[in-house]
Amino acid sequence: MPSTYTGLHYHLVFATRNREPLIAPSWRARLHDYLGGTVRGLGAIPQGVGGVADHVHLLVGLKPTHCLADFMRELKKASSIWVADTVGGPAFHWQEGYAAFTVSAPARASVRDYIARQEEHHRRKTFREELVAFLKRTEIEFDARYLD
Repeated sequence: MPSTYTGLHYHLVFATRNREPLIAPSWRARLHDYLGGTVRGLGAIPQGVGGVADHVHLLVGLKPTHCLADFMRELKKASSIWVADTVGGPAFHWQEGYAAFTVSAPARASVRDYIARQEEHHRRKTFREELVAFLKRTEIEFDARYLD
């Protein structure tokens, strides 16, 4: 085959350090816009960004040349710096880890919708409950001690 064709789409989820509710409604949309722009700047395709006070969700399309761990490190680093420079306030940091779930082409629309409805979703379910449900549904083994 003379060309390379890929569909590498990920639903990414990561939280603030200690899950502190630091992402205020007054600047949350700007953070989401910044994350989308940073995804673009890293050579990927942002397809959805959303979240609440203590975590964010992104749907991104990556290239085969991307290394997921490097991509996440750069995304989190750049956005931490942006928050410090733009918003100020208490020290802002993301938790060290993240969750990444592959997304098939037919599922992308529902994932985008899910990401867009985070405020509504988290009126009924905590971040931990949400994460455990994703991990179980995707059959990813986990140690509950490391979910907080």
